[in-house]
Amino acid sequence: MAQYFEVHPDNPQPRLLKQAAALLQKGGVLAVPTDSSYALVCHLDDKNAADQLRRIRQVDERHHLTLICRDLSELANYARVDNRQYRLLKLGTPGHYTFILEATKEVPRRVSHPARKTIGLRVPTHPVMRELLALHGAPLLATTLIAPGETEPMNDAQAIRERFEHLLAAVVDAGACPSEPTTVIDLTPMGTGGEPEVVRVGRGSLQALGL
Repeated sequence: MAQYFEVHPDNPQPRLLKQAAALLQKGGVLAVPTDSSYALVCHLDDKNAADQLRRIRQVDERHHLTLICRDLSELANYARVDNRQYRLLKLGTPGHYTFILEATKEVPRRVSHPARKTIGLRVPTHPVMRELLALHGAPLLATTLIAPGETEPMNDAQAIRERFEHLLAAVVDAGACPSEPTTVIDLTPMGTGGEPEVVRVGRGSLQALGL
């Protein structure tokens, strides 16, 4: 049975988020609010938790997972970034973007894309997500919470609880999130002199990145 933490969206109660962070350390999968919708998150280095995250979404190892990081310095530990890529990342973090980059050896092979050896990374602006990351002390492995058979992300915490309460360790309820997804930009072509490729246009402004 999933625990349920109702927190303030702008000033989340640290006591409740500490309990949520403790569940992550124990290998739990949580539903949490982000800049774009609710997401499933778990400890990066916990294989069983990552497998459970994929089972809930009903996706296989080819599905691109994302690392949610606290800041740009943390992101650089998990992706190979050159000067051109870094300048673009600096413009877009924190922000409503997911960047696809070449994964470093710090990223477990089971969570990077098996064919491309890439990983999606983002630095969120949502206060609840940022506080949870600070308490956890490391990036979280994440995927958008889209129920199996559906196409739209879930944004109602009560509905998430009712549907997944036996599969999740907890639901962190901070009210409804924006329903628009992040903008996804593949930066890997820049590593060989190419230009960034826009994979999905979403909430993040392309103009703000000069694209």
